[in-house]
Amino acid sequence: MAISISAMSFGTSVSSYSCFRARSFEKSSVLCNSQNPCRFNSVFPIRKSDGASRCSVSRKSCRVRATLLQENEEEVVVEKSFAPKSFPDNVGGGSNGKPPDDSSSNGLEKWVIKLEQSVNILLTDSVIKILDTLYHNRNYARFFVLETIARVPYFAFISVLHMYESFGWWRRADYMKVHFAESWNEMHHLLIMEELGGNAWWFDRFLAQHIAIFYYFMTVLMYALSPRMAYHFSECVESHAYETYDKFIKDQGEELKNLPAPKIAVDYYTGGDLYLFDEFQTSREPNTRRPKIDNLYDVFMNIRDDEAEHCKTMKACQTHGSLRSPHTDPCDDSEDDTGCSVPQADCIGIVDCIKKSVTDTQVTKR
Repeated sequence: MAISISAMSFGTSVSSYSCFRARSFEKSSVLCNSQNPCRFNSVFPIRKSDGASRCSVSRKSCRVRATLLQENEEEVVVEKSFAPKSFPDNVGGGSNGKPPDDSSSNGLEKWVIKLEQSVNILLTDSVIKILDTLYHNRNYARFFVLETIARVPYFAFISVLHMYESFGWWRRADYMKVHFAESWNEMHHLLIMEELGGNAWWFDRFLAQHIAIFYYFMTVLMYALSPRMAYHFSECVESHAYETYDKFIKDQGEELKNLPAPKIAVDYYTGGDLYLFDEFQTSREPNTRRPKIDNLYDVFMNIRDDEAEHCKTMKACQTHGSLRSPHTDPCDDSEDDTGCSVPQADCIGIVDCIKKSVTDTQVTKR
C-alpha cells in the first residue's frame, strides 16, 4: 500500500521532500506540509467549469512534466508518519484541509464535519488498540488482518455507486475506475502477506474475515449517508497502515534487505501491464512511478508508499465531484459517460439524492 509522498504537480519538478509547487492551469501556489502527506489533494480535481483555460495545456507539455518528475523521483523523501489526531482540525476538502470559502460553508456544516471526523478517529483508535493488543509481536499476521480489512471500503463504495447508477442519481465512471484500482492494489498486498505466512493461524483468518463483513455493511451505510465521512474514515485507516509499515521498515530494515522478495510482489510491481497500478495514484501522472523490487525491504517500502497514495486519494475524494482518473484527459469534456447523456441529480449521499430527484421531477412537470 505505500507510495512515496511525492505529490505530483503540473509544470514544475520537486524541489524538496516536504514542500513543492503545485501549478494549476490558471495560477500557481506553494503547498508545504511536514506532518501529514495525506493532506495533499489530487492533481486532477478539475471541474468542467474550468473549460477553455484548462484546455490551453497541450498533451506534449504534460509529457514533458511527467518526464521531469520521473527523473527527480528518487530525491523525494517520504515523511515518517501521519498525524491522525490532527484530522479534526482539517474540516473540509480544500488543499489546506479547510472548507472552501463560499456561502454554503456555514457554521453548522463545519460542526457536522468536525463531528464526522471525531467519530471516525474514535473508531480508528479503538480498532488500533485491539490490534496492538492481539498482534504486538506478530507483524505479518497483523499485516494480513490490515490488508483484509483495508480493501473492504472500496468494495462498499463501488456497491453504492452501482446503486446510484441504477436509480439514475449519479454516474461517475472515474470514481468507479479509481476505487476498483484501489481494491486491486490492496488485493495484491493481501496476497503478499499470505505468501509471507500472515494467514497461517485459523484465529487470524477468522478475525480478519468477520471484521471485514461488519466493516463492509458499516461502510455501505456510512457512504450512502455521507460519502465525505466514509472517505475520511478510509483516510484514517490508510494513514494507520502507512504508520504501521513505516515503523516496521525502520525497526527491521536491515534484516529485510537480506530477505528475498515474494514472487507475487515482483510480478505485481514490475509486471507488463501497470495500468491499474497507475490508476489508483491520482496525485501522479501515469508512468511516473515504476518500482524496483530486489528484496523484501523494497516490497515493504512500496507497500508503505501505496498506502500514502491511497490516503491522498481519499483526501481528494472528500471534496464532492473532484476526483479524476489519472488516465482521463483533462481537456476531455465528456468526462464519464461518453455518448450517453442521461439526466441525473448530482448529489451527496442518499438523502440528498432523494431530495434532488424529487425536486428535479417537480421542476420537469412544470
